[in-house]
Amino acid sequence: MKSMTRIKGAQTAPGLLDSAPASDTPPAVHIRQETLANGLKVVLVEDRSRPLTNLQVWYHVGSKDERTGRTGFAHLFEHLMFLGSKNVEPEQHMRYVRQAGGQVNAYTSFDQTVYWETFPSNYLERMLWLEADRMATLDVSEEHFTKEREVVKEERRMRYENQPYGLVMEAVLAETYKVYPYKHMPIGSVEDLENASLEDVRDFHSTFYVPNNATLILVGDFESDEALKLMHRHFGGLLRGKEVPRVTELEPAPTAPRFSDVQQANIPLPAVTLSWILPPLNHPDSYALDVAGIILSSGQSSRIYRKLVYEEQFAQYAFGQAQSLEGPSFFFAAAIVHQGKDIQELSEGLQAVIQELGATAPSDAELTKAKNQLIAGFITGREGVQAKGDSLGRCAVLLGDPERYNAELERYRQVTAEDVRRVTAHYLKPQSLTRLVFPASPPQA
Repeated sequence: MKSMTRIKGAQTAPGLLDSAPASDTPPAVHIRQETLANGLKVVLVEDRSRPLTNLQVWYHVGSKDERTGRTGFAHLFEHLMFLGSKNVEPEQHMRYVRQAGGQVNAYTSFDQTVYWETFPSNYLERMLWLEADRMATLDVSEEHFTKEREVVKEERRMRYENQPYGLVMEAVLAETYKVYPYKHMPIGSVEDLENASLEDVRDFHSTFYVPNNATLILVGDFESDEALKLMHRHFGGLLRGKEVPRVTELEPAPTAPRFSDVQQANIPLPAVTLSWILPPLNHPDSYALDVAGIILSSGQSSRIYRKLVYEEQFAQYAFGQAQSLEGPSFFFAAAIVHQGKDIQELSEGLQAVIQELGATAPSDAELTKAKNQLIAGFITGREGVQAKGDSLGRCAVLLGDPERYNAELERYRQVTAEDVRRVTAHYLKPQSLTRLVFPASPPQA
């Protein structure tokens, strides 16, 4: 980078050279929260930086809340929730938002289903009315159920079954978890959807899509007292649901490593996965585990990629991920063998990279780089109203306290190199390992 030389007599724009450096800590936000009489939780953060507002409805239900033989319901409702209610015709919810100049979407995960809109702030009451109407009067009809079941089945075929390595994660979850209902993917199974009745679907809806299982997140250009009045007006009269059941299964700690070969279609080259159970998202060790995950597997400069792809050339591709969940979380690493290389050597090399971090703490430079990636993610990930809403929802629903929004970054900063070594050695140890090998599938005729 060229140095900046100040030319004699030249005028410098005010603040260009003498301004304070940008902060590497997002400013704390003022969080207001309230619980309505029917159990609906409300979290508000004013942000007047632009005339936009983000509204999110977090239903505390995901794929883990589905019972065996009836999987895929949470994801099914991600579709059904846009098919009309008492006062809104099918697909009209999206049209109302887009006609206002806004954006709208939804997503389903293991622990939550989230519906969101970002819109010009003068449309706040319209958006609250839309969400309240479908919370109270969603049209769960045989016609809608049958139609969206076919849509979900096609989505599963396109995104998972027809993609190379598309069903690998399904096998990883099924083998890593023995009891806990993270054993299945949020997309669910075609067989379960085929066997489901309308009564099954309606019972799932009446159990989980109720005010006392929902949290409204509102971030943006509004006045909090006025926004709360609108929320009471549109949501206050909704009936509280029955007591929401929670997962009670306890995942047993592995006592010995588990090895399996898994035959699947769409495996062009052999692959191997290593996975371990981690503590829940709310565990103090989750911060050090996130840093360890970055050091091991974030990008092409990570230990896994650098060692196996660049240096040893065992792998054509290698990566890993720490998946932090409300219940027992998991870490997995995966590698696709380089043509002509041995899958067993690749498996041993992948495990050796991970065990090395458990034996020797990362260098100061490596730790600083990982923390800088986290800090950058915090800053860029909280710039807009929707990004703020995403983080607030995670803290409010999955961590149980929206005020964690202002405290999370400091907890990552406190992670030491020894913390990273300790948690890697403790949680990613050989005796807790689940290893799956995916042989190449035969060429299709």
